Amino acid sequence: MSDADAERDDPNDPETAAGDPSADGALIEVVRAVGHEHVTAEHASTVELTTDDWLTPAGDCIVGVEADRTPRDFAAAFREACRDPDATITATFAVGEPSDDAVDVDDPAHVDAIVGQGDPDLALLDDRSMVGRTSDYTDDERTIFVDGDGAAADLDRDLVAALAAGAPLRLRLEVEPAE
Repeated sequence: MSDADAERDDPNDPETAAGDPSADGALIEVVRAVGHEHVTAEHASTVELTTDDWLTPAGDCIVGVEADRTPRDFAAAFREACRDPDATITATFAVGEPSDDAVDVDDPAHVDAIVGQGDPDLALLDDRSMVGRTSDYTDDERTIFVDGDGAAADLDRDLVAALAAGAPLRLRLEVEPAE
Protein backbone atom coordinates (compact mmCIF):
# COMPACT_ATOMS: atom_id res chain seq x y z
CA MET A 1 0.00 0.00 0.00
CA SER A 2 1.37 3.42 -0.92
CA ASP A 3 1.50 6.37 1.46
CA ALA A 4 -1.25 8.01 -0.59
CA ASP A 5 -3.45 4.93 -0.18
CA ALA A 6 -2.80 4.84 3.55
CA GLU A 7 -3.67 8.54 3.87
CA ARG A 8 -6.81 8.20 1.72
CA ASP A 9 -8.11 5.20 3.61
CA ASP A 10 -7.39 6.39 7.16
CA PRO A 11 -10.62 5.36 8.94
CA ASN A 12 -10.02 7.96 11.65
CA ASP A 13 -9.91 10.92 9.23
CA PRO A 14 -13.36 11.92 7.95
CA GLU A 15 -11.72 14.10 5.29
CA THR A 16 -10.03 11.15 3.59
CA ALA A 17 -11.87 7.98 4.59
CA ALA A 18 -13.43 6.54 1.44
CA GLY A 19 -17.20 6.71 1.55
CA ASP A 20 -17.34 7.43 5.27
CA PRO A 21 -20.08 9.68 6.58
CA SER A 22 -19.18 13.03 8.10
CA ALA A 23 -20.67 14.24 11.36
CA ASP A 24 -23.70 15.60 9.50
CA GLY A 25 -24.35 12.35 7.61
CA ALA A 26 -22.78 13.43 4.32
CA LEU A 27 -20.67 10.88 2.44
CA ILE A 28 -17.20 11.90 1.26
CA GLU A 29 -14.78 10.70 -1.40
CA VAL A 30 -11.38 12.29 -2.08
CA VAL A 31 -9.48 12.18 -5.37
CA ARG A 32 -5.94 13.41 -5.84
CA ALA A 33 -4.60 14.56 -9.21
CA VAL A 34 -2.18 17.09 -10.68
CA GLY A 35 -2.49 19.90 -13.14
CA HIS A 36 -0.96 19.94 -16.61
CA GLU A 37 0.43 22.58 -18.95
CA HIS A 38 -2.62 22.19 -21.23
CA VAL A 39 -5.19 22.92 -18.49
CA THR A 40 -7.29 25.86 -19.73
CA ALA A 41 -10.59 25.16 -17.93
CA GLU A 42 -12.59 26.93 -20.64
CA HIS A 43 -15.47 24.46 -21.00
CA ALA A 44 -18.79 26.06 -20.07
CA SER A 45 -20.80 22.94 -19.21
CA THR A 46 -18.45 20.27 -17.79
CA VAL A 47 -15.46 19.79 -15.48
CA GLU A 48 -13.36 16.62 -15.60
CA LEU A 49 -10.52 14.72 -13.93
CA THR A 50 -8.79 11.82 -15.67
CA THR A 51 -6.38 9.06 -14.75
CA ASP A 52 -4.52 9.70 -18.01
CA ASP A 53 -1.07 11.23 -17.61
CA TRP A 54 -1.46 13.40 -20.69
CA LEU A 55 -3.76 16.15 -21.92
CA THR A 56 -4.15 17.83 -25.29
CA PRO A 57 -5.22 21.46 -25.76
CA ALA A 58 -8.63 20.17 -26.91
CA GLY A 59 -9.37 18.90 -23.37
CA ASP A 60 -10.69 22.23 -22.17
CA CYS A 61 -12.89 20.70 -19.47
CA ILE A 62 -10.09 18.66 -17.86
CA VAL A 63 -8.56 20.29 -14.79
CA GLY A 64 -6.56 17.34 -13.42
CA VAL A 65 -4.61 14.37 -14.76
CA GLU A 66 -3.13 11.31 -13.05
CA ALA A 67 -6.18 11.02 -10.78
CA ASP A 68 -5.60 8.36 -8.13
CA ARG A 69 -9.24 7.22 -8.11
CA THR A 70 -12.25 6.97 -10.40
CA PRO A 71 -15.99 6.58 -9.81
CA ARG A 72 -15.54 2.79 -9.91
CA ASP A 73 -13.36 3.10 -6.77
CA PHE A 74 -15.98 5.00 -4.77
CA ALA A 75 -17.75 3.23 -1.91
CA ALA A 76 -21.07 1.63 -2.78
CA ALA A 77 -22.86 3.77 -0.18
CA PHE A 78 -21.44 6.93 -1.77
CA ARG A 79 -22.50 5.86 -5.28
CA GLU A 80 -25.98 4.97 -4.03
CA ALA A 81 -26.36 8.33 -2.27
CA CYS A 82 -25.43 10.09 -5.55
CA ARG A 83 -28.41 8.39 -7.21
CA ASP A 84 -30.87 10.25 -5.00
CA PRO A 85 -32.32 13.06 -7.17
CA ASP A 86 -32.68 15.24 -4.08
CA ALA A 87 -29.07 14.77 -2.97
CA THR A 88 -26.66 17.71 -3.10
CA ILE A 89 -23.15 16.92 -4.33
CA THR A 90 -20.42 19.44 -3.57
CA ALA A 91 -17.15 19.20 -5.50
CA THR A 92 -14.44 21.18 -3.70
CA PHE A 93 -11.27 21.77 -5.69
CA ALA A 94 -8.30 22.49 -3.41
CA VAL A 95 -5.06 23.30 -5.20
CA GLY A 96 -1.54 23.74 -3.91
CA GLU A 97 1.35 25.72 -5.34
CA PRO A 98 3.06 24.27 -8.45
CA SER A 99 6.17 23.53 -6.36
CA ASP A 100 4.16 21.52 -3.79
CA ASP A 101 4.10 17.72 -3.78
CA ALA A 102 0.60 17.65 -2.27
CA VAL A 103 -2.17 20.01 -1.27
CA ASP A 104 -2.03 21.35 2.28
CA VAL A 105 -5.56 20.39 3.36
CA ASP A 106 -5.58 22.96 6.17
CA ASP A 107 -4.27 25.81 4.02
CA PRO A 108 -4.53 25.20 0.26
CA ALA A 109 -3.24 27.92 -2.05
CA HIS A 110 -6.54 28.01 -3.99
CA VAL A 111 -10.04 26.65 -3.34
CA ASP A 112 -13.23 26.69 -5.37
CA ALA A 113 -16.39 24.61 -5.35
CA ILE A 114 -19.14 23.52 -7.70
CA VAL A 115 -22.46 22.27 -6.32
CA GLY A 116 -24.58 19.81 -8.29
CA GLN A 117 -27.35 17.30 -7.82
CA GLY A 118 -27.70 13.56 -7.75
CA ASP A 119 -29.67 11.58 -10.33
CA PRO A 120 -31.10 8.03 -10.38
CA ASP A 121 -29.32 7.39 -13.70
CA LEU A 122 -25.78 8.03 -12.40
CA ALA A 123 -23.84 4.80 -12.99
CA LEU A 124 -20.56 5.96 -11.38
CA LEU A 125 -18.65 2.98 -12.77
CA ASP A 126 -16.04 4.52 -15.07
CA ASP A 127 -12.46 3.44 -14.45
CA ARG A 128 -10.73 6.27 -16.31
CA SER A 129 -12.35 9.66 -15.63
CA MET A 130 -15.11 11.60 -13.88
CA VAL A 131 -17.23 14.47 -15.18
CA GLY A 132 -19.42 17.01 -13.42
CA ARG A 133 -22.09 18.61 -15.60
CA THR A 134 -24.25 21.72 -15.63
CA SER A 135 -26.84 19.79 -17.68
CA ASP A 136 -28.95 16.77 -16.77
CA TYR A 137 -27.00 14.45 -19.12
CA THR A 138 -26.23 11.08 -17.50
CA ASP A 139 -25.80 8.73 -20.46
CA ASP A 140 -22.34 7.46 -19.52
CA GLU A 141 -20.54 5.91 -16.56
CA ARG A 142 -18.37 9.00 -15.88
CA THR A 143 -20.92 11.54 -14.68
CA ILE A 144 -20.51 12.33 -10.96
CA PHE A 145 -23.18 15.06 -10.67
CA VAL A 146 -25.71 16.90 -12.83
CA ASP A 147 -27.25 20.38 -12.78
CA GLY A 148 -24.03 21.87 -11.42
CA ASP A 149 -23.91 25.56 -10.61
CA GLY A 150 -20.67 25.83 -12.56
CA ALA A 151 -18.18 24.08 -14.81
CA ALA A 152 -14.47 24.31 -15.64
CA ALA A 153 -14.89 27.82 -17.09
CA ASP A 154 -16.35 29.04 -13.79
CA LEU A 155 -13.40 27.99 -11.63
CA ASP A 156 -11.21 30.69 -10.10
CA ARG A 157 -8.63 31.79 -12.68
CA ASP A 158 -5.74 31.80 -10.18
CA LEU A 159 -6.62 28.20 -9.33
CA VAL A 160 -6.63 27.35 -13.06
CA ALA A 161 -3.25 29.09 -13.58
CA ALA A 162 -1.76 27.02 -10.76
CA LEU A 163 -3.11 23.84 -12.36
CA ALA A 164 -1.67 24.88 -15.74
CA ALA A 165 1.69 25.16 -13.95
CA GLY A 166 1.36 21.56 -12.67
CA ALA A 167 0.08 22.16 -9.13
CA PRO A 168 -1.38 19.29 -7.08
CA LEU A 169 -5.17 19.01 -6.87
CA ARG A 170 -7.37 17.49 -4.19
CA LEU A 171 -11.01 17.00 -5.19
CA ARG A 172 -13.35 16.45 -2.24
CA LEU A 173 -16.75 15.11 -3.27
CA GLU A 174 -19.39 15.37 -0.57
CA VAL A 175 -22.89 13.98 -0.99
CA GLU A 176 -25.57 15.29 1.32
CA PRO A 177 -28.54 12.93 1.14
CA ALA A 178 -32.01 14.43 1.01
CA GLU A 179 -33.66 14.91 4.38
